Amino acid sequence: MSVDRDERQRHLPAGRKAQLAAYVADAGQVTVGELAERFGVSIDTVRRDLDQLSADGVLVRTYGGAVSLSTISRTDRAVDQRLTLQEEEKGKIAALAAPLVQDGSTIMINGGTTTLALARELRQHRDLTVATNNLLVPGALPPTAIRDIYFFGGAVRSLTLATVGPVSFRANTGADLDISCDLALIGVGAIDAETGYTTSNLAEAAMMQEMIARATRVAILADSSKFGRRLFAQVSELASADYLITDTAPPAGLRDALAAAGVQLITPGPKG
Repeated sequence: MSVDRDERQRHLPAGRKAQLAAYVADAGQVTVGELAERFGVSIDTVRRDLDQLSADGVLVRTYGGAVSLSTISRTDRAVDQRLTLQEEEKGKIAALAAPLVQDGSTIMINGGTTTLALARELRQHRDLTVATNNLLVPGALPPTAIRDIYFFGGAVRSLTLATVGPVSFRANTGADLDISCDLALIGVGAIDAETGYTTSNLAEAAMMQEMIARATRVAILADSSKFGRRLFAQVSELASADYLITDTAPPAGLRDALAAAGVQLITPGPKG
C-alpha cells in the first residue's frame, strides 16, 4: 500500500478501523488520545471505533483506551505460572508489608501471589482476624498468628484460585452483616498515573473495590513490572490507597502522581 493511499484510508471508516486494530495489536495497549492523534480524527470517533472493534471481539476496551487480546492472554496467567515470577521481588514486598499489620487487628487479603507471600510473612504476628478470597491464603497463614479466618464465598476462578463475589457475610436471619477491617492488603495487576490501579478481570476488580471501601487503611502490593501499565478493569484511583509497597522506586511521573494523591511509597532500603 502506498503512503498516499494509506493516508486516504485513515479517513475511511473501514480502512481506519482495520489500521486501528492492527496498531492496537502491535502496540499491546493504547489510549484514546494517542489513537486520535495518530489517525487524525476526533476522540469521539476513536471511541466509537474502539467500541465497535470490542463488540466484534477484535480487542478489549479499557478505561480510556484499549488493549490487544494477546496482551490480555499474557497478563492473565494461571496462578502456578505466576508463583514462579518475580519471586525475589514479592518476598521483599511481603517483608515490607508485614509491619503494617498490627497484632489483634482485622485484615482483608485479596487473591494473588504477592499477597500470598505476605500471608507467609506473618509468622511473628498474633491474634489476627483474616478475611480473604484467596484459596491459598488459609494454608499459608502461620497457625500461631491467627485468631479467626473467614472466606468470602462466590464463584471460583480456577485461573487465579480466588473467589469472585460479594464481600459480605449473612446472619442466620439472611440479612447481610456489616463488616469492616483495619487494613486491606490488595495485590493489583497494573498501576498507571492516570488510570490508577487496574486488573484483568471485572469481577475481581469489583471485589477489590469492596475490600478497599470497607478498610480503614489500604496497602497496595505490586512489583515494579506493574508500573506504567493499564489493564481491562479499573479497581480504583491512586488516592484510594494509603500505601504502595513495591520492590523499587517507580518512574518519576508515577512517583509524582502517587505523592500528589497522598499515597505513601514504601520500598526497600534506608529511604524506603
